[in-house]
Amino acid sequence: MTSGEREWAKLDVLHRESLEELLPSFHLERLTSSEQERLVFAWHRLDPWPDAAAGLELLRRSYVVATLSNGNVSLLVDLIRHAGLRFDAVLSAEVARSYKPAPAVYSMALDLLDLRPEQALMVAAHADDLEAAAAVGMRTAFVSRPAEWGGRQHFQPPPRGHFDIQAADFADLARQLGA
Repeated sequence: MTSGEREWAKLDVLHRESLEELLPSFHLERLTSSEQERLVFAWHRLDPWPDAAAGLELLRRSYVVATLSNGNVSLLVDLIRHAGLRFDAVLSAEVARSYKPAPAVYSMALDLLDLRPEQALMVAAHADDLEAAAAVGMRTAFVSRPAEWGGRQHFQPPPRGHFDIQAADFADLARQLGA
C-alpha cells in the first residue's frame, strides 16, 4: 500500500476494491450493491478483543491513549462506538495521506500529540508496525493476539527483547507499565 503504485485512498475504498476483486472467486457476483456495501462496512462493526475495554481504561488512568491505524477516521469512529471503547484521541493514517509503516504516519501522530518519539509507546500485535515505529524512535510494546490471523497461520511471538515490552493482553501491558 505504500509502494506508490496508486493514489492514496481511504481504507473503505480499498476494502470495496478488494471485495469486487474477490466476488468472482467465491461465485458471489449476484450480490446486490447494498449487500456489497454491508460487507464492506462490516469492518466498521468488528467486536473488540475481550480485554480491550478494561485494559484501555487501566491504561487511560496514567497515559494518553490514542489510536494510530490505517483505517480511515469514519471507520475508526464507528469501530470505537460499536465496541464501547474510549480513547483520548483517534489518529488515522488518513491524516498523513499515507499508510503505516511509512515513517510519515508515525511522525504525524507524534506531531499531533506534541510528543518526542521517545515519549511515545506504540502498542500493536503486528511486528512490522512496531519495527517501523521504532525506526522513528518510538518505544514499542507487542501485545500478543494469537488469533489475529483467524487461526489459519501458526502464531509465533517475536523473540523476547525484540520490542521494549511484550504483553499477553492490555491488562498485562498496564501492569507492566505500572498503570
